[in-house]
Amino acid sequence: MDLTIVLILLQDGIVNGAIYALLGLALVLVFVVTRVIFIPQGEFVTYGALTLAFMVNGRVPGTVTLLLLTGVLVFVLDVLAALRSRNLSGLPKTALWTVVLPLVLYFVVPSVVQADAPLWLYILLSLALVIPMGPMVYRLAYQPVAEASVLVLLIVSVAVHFALTGIGLVFFGAEGWRTPPFVEGSINIGVVTWSAQTFFVLGTCVSLIIGLWLFFGRTLYGRALRATAVNRRGARLVGISTNMSGQLTFTLAAGIGALSGMLIAPVTTIYYDTGFLIGLKGFVAAIFGGLISYPVAAAGAIFVGVLEAFSSFWASAYKEVIVFTLIIPVLLWRSLGARQIEDED
Repeated sequence: MDLTIVLILLQDGIVNGAIYALLGLALVLVFVVTRVIFIPQGEFVTYGALTLAFMVNGRVPGTVTLLLLTGVLVFVLDVLAALRSRNLSGLPKTALWTVVLPLVLYFVVPSVVQADAPLWLYILLSLALVIPMGPMVYRLAYQPVAEASVLVLLIVSVAVHFALTGIGLVFFGAEGWRTPPFVEGSINIGVVTWSAQTFFVLGTCVSLIIGLWLFFGRTLYGRALRATAVNRRGARLVGISTNMSGQLTFTLAAGIGALSGMLIAPVTTIYYDTGFLIGLKGFVAAIFGGLISYPVAAAGAIFVGVLEAFSSFWASAYKEVIVFTLIIPVLLWRSLGARQIEDED
């Protein structure tokens, strides 16, 4: 192995690590706010990538119908809950994002696909189709058991993962897809040629991380999420809705997952179940931070990406084994320094 090969592997590892960093940050965010180990995070990666791939290839993605069906189901549940509580004031807002938005997209997306629109418009429409599924999944699967133990929430996450994987097979099929790169060209740095797509991915990841930092530090909703993460009971006492916090958190997680899928789709063939392995690598990164530290999770993600790149060169048949075996010493390290903390009542 010479210096050129090392630099090429580092390039691949850093790009993949940046994607895993985004997923790791999303997993940490979901856990600290809702106590949910969000195993289905990888499914949003798949949905985002395949939705964009379908539109780029002139086909209407299955998420158009899936979003409408899921939205109607959420609206029906909210109507029943409002009738039981005799409080109908929130129904117009619920109808707007669960029924009106999916209906608009249901009629708009086919016309845009047929018109051979530019790539940036496909990206925006893909995000609009996938992101609302985040709070919808929370409303359907997690909100009814939001106060349950972490173990119960983990079991729910496993069930949601299998459900979303099966739904992905139904609406996208078993065929693999790729998307064209967002930017063309290459840049020579030393002895290595870096693709412009690489810098686009890194720039997007850094921009998104900075945006999240500003959101949590400068906005009212971001501070509400931080308060919920510190103390759920205290947040409720000062008037912060934990249901709102959960839905907002899952919205951010769905957006991060969908965008990550679009970034990785030009270099990796995406199938309906590909997101699970990608999400697991983000989970390994999140474990580095103990599911509570954003900077450590990001650093762990870069390490996972670089380790995966070099493992694929030295032992390609065992690269997944090497990456996932890494979780064992990390868990041992985290457990040695962990303190026993009882769950809130």
